[in-house]
Parts: sequence; C-alpha cells; structure tokens
Amino acid sequence: PFAPCISTRAYMSPTTAASPAPAPATDALPKPSPGAKRSLMGSLIDATALLRAASFKEDSYVAAALPASDLRALADLRALLATHPDQISIWGVPLNPPSDAPADERTDVVLLKFLRARDFRVRDAHAMLLRCAAWRAEFRADAVLDEDLGFKDLEGIVAYMHGWDREGHPVCYNAYGVFKDRDMYDRVFGDGDRLSRFLRWRVQIMERGVRSLQLRPGGVNAIIQVTDLKDMPKRELRAASNQILSLFQDNYPEMVARKVFVNVPWYFSVLFSMISPFLTERTKSKFVIAREGNVAETLFKQVHPAGAGAGAVRRAEPLKRAGERAAQAGV
Repeated sequence: PFAPCISTRAYMSPTTAASPAPAPATDALPKPSPGAKRSLMGSLIDATALLRAASFKEDSYVAAALPASDLRALADLRALLATHPDQISIWGVPLNPPSDAPADERTDVVLLKFLRARDFRVRDAHAMLLRCAAWRAEFRADAVLDEDLGFKDLEGIVAYMHGWDREGHPVCYNAYGVFKDRDMYDRVFGDGDRLSRFLRWRVQIMERGVRSLQLRPGGVNAIIQVTDLKDMPKRELRAASNQILSLFQDNYPEMVARKVFVNVPWYFSVLFSMISPFLTERTKSKFVIAREGNVAETLFKQVHPAGAGAGAVRRAEPLKRAGERAAQAGV
C-alpha cells in the first residue's frame, strides 16, 4: 500500500531507463513465515482484478485525441496560471511560461494530469497544482535526488526502480516484509524523525521514477508500481502507509498507470477497507491484485520479461521465487 504503479496504446521503451539497484544479500532479509491461510475472499479478489484490468484504459495526452470539453478546460487552466506573477515549474516543466517563450510540449501533459486528478474541474485542478508547487518548495523535492538519506541498505529490497513493463512504463517495486523484523522496524520507524526521513526517501524513489518519464504527448507518461504484500506488518505500518498514500495522491497526480499487488494475503480486504478512503475511484480502477499462488502469472503478464525475470523479480525474496517458477514454466 505504499503506492500513490497498462494502456491499450503501444509505447516505445523509454530512452532513459532507471539503473537497477545492486542485488541485496538475501541472508540480510528475515526468513519469510508460512503463507497466510487462503479464504473465500480470494475468488472475489481474483474476479475483481479481472474486471478492473479489463475496464481501465490509460488516457491520451495527444491534443487531437482529446474531446472539446477537455481542451476547453486545458485552455482555462492555462489562462488561470498566466495570471500568476511568479513562474511555476514542477519536475523541471514550466507551467506558466512567458508568452514569448518557446513552446514546451511537456507543459500540457503535466496540466492534464492535474485536470484528470480533479475530473477536469478547472479551479480544483488549479488549487491542487498550487498546493503541489508549495509542498515541493517546502519539502525541497527538487533537491531530494542528490541526498544520502541513510537507507542504502533498503534499496533493492524495500523500494526501487528497475526495468519497464511491456508498453515501456518504468516499474517501481515495493516489498515491506523486511519490517516484520522488529529491530529493522525500530531502526526505520522508531521515532518521528526516522519516519520523516523514510518518507523523504520514498519521495526520492518516486522522483527517480518521474524523472525517467518522457512527459510528452504520445510518450511514456506514467510508471507501474508492483507491491509485494508478503509478510508485511499491516498494523505497524498503518500510519506510514496512510501518510505516503496521501502525499503521493496529492502531489503526483496520474503518475501511476497501474498498481500491481502480489502475494495478497487473506486479510487484504480488511487492510483495503482502511486505505480505501484515502484513494480516489480513478486510483482504485488501476489496481491489479494477485493472491498467493498467482504471482508469477500476474507479474509476467504485466511486466516486460527483460525487466522482471532477469533482474527486479530476483531482488526481493518473495518475487525471486515467483520468477523461478515462471522461468521453469517457460514464461
């Protein structure tokens, strides 16, 4: 659930791919406990995943493909931003450039993300954009990529960018089973300062993903998130999970094309009921859910084999087992 993670349109692979994190030593990870018992909810979860996967279609950023109402909303948002005396830039994209500045095709892509996050309600999208710009300035989000936050040992285990899916989206992997170990949990979340540093580190990972996007019409404009729920201590991580969900949804609109949850335990329905109020219906429509036993099929259907089988799947122990099963099956 630490995720603010497929379209019917074919994409080119990104020209710049995130560098894979070094493979962690597997003996540093706690041994996984026996799998949780299956419940009758499993069948419902699988059916829901199929329905959601079939109904979601990624939106276009090509002007010719947009309805007239969307184009009007885009023009209205541009007009509102033009009234601001200060220049606003997010992810290095100018959002209210001077009238004599060269056109930047990335501007409309970013503006459309804020509009879609607010169902094309122009004033709501404008307010969201201004709050995001203010948060980025206060958080110093543009500087976070260069910071050493002391979590090098978590990269490649807990959260990392690696590879891309079958349509060119960069993939972010998340696995939180390591926090089942109490010493590890206390080291990362033991007090408010540590939690704040972890949240900043998660923003750093997200910023890496965003910087690998093309942000242009017809380009790759969102990432995929794969979250492994194996052994995740749900109760202990509830506060951090809610903070990250809220932060990503408020400040990274439409940056995730699909969220893939693997190794979903039987109690996921309870956990989902807790985080659901923090998610929009649009966000929930992007979910793909695979309960234990269906990880390999789901993961290799969503993620490009070159990005998953050879690298990322083998960087977290639960995903490693899924990759080996898929390789034996000739997937």
